[in-house]
Amino acid sequence: MATPDATEFLADDFADPLVGRIVGFLRSIGISVEDSAMEGETFLPGIAVVNGGLRVDPSRLAWPGDLLHEAGHVACGDPARRDEEVSDDPGEEMAALAWSFAAATYLGLDPSVPFHEGGYRGGGASLAEIFSRGGYVGTPMLAMWGLTHEPHRAKATGAPAYPHMLAWRRT
Repeated sequence: MATPDATEFLADDFADPLVGRIVGFLRSIGISVEDSAMEGETFLPGIAVVNGGLRVDPSRLAWPGDLLHEAGHVACGDPARRDEEVSDDPGEEMAALAWSFAAATYLGLDPSVPFHEGGYRGGGASLAEIFSRGGYVGTPMLAMWGLTHEPHRAKATGAPAYPHMLAWRRT
């Protein structure tokens, strides 16, 4: 799977080009993203998971990479519960981490975009390093759902390995 160029995915309803690129990608894989002013607190600044998609308030969005992580929850969540809130299932959380790294890799983004200094209770840089060195936390869940091949299994069959994705959404 070739990395798309910077203009392949571009949602022009967002002023920030990085946000527009991420949103364009998410929309292209079937995750709805709505630009909407929001009041009150959200789990991550400026983002809410609503009805199986994302609602984004660009004026409150602190880290564009958070879009990838929340989209990872939508993509990896149990399809029977996709329209509900984000699950607190640890397996789905780990899968969302792996999914966001795969999406960032596909888009040609640095791992620090999804794993930024302001996230993961200060552990974003550690996660970026772990994933960059091939420590793919959450990949077994993605493989179990048919979204990717774990590296050790892919090598035996000659199939492309994670972070290559076979599909972007759990069905």
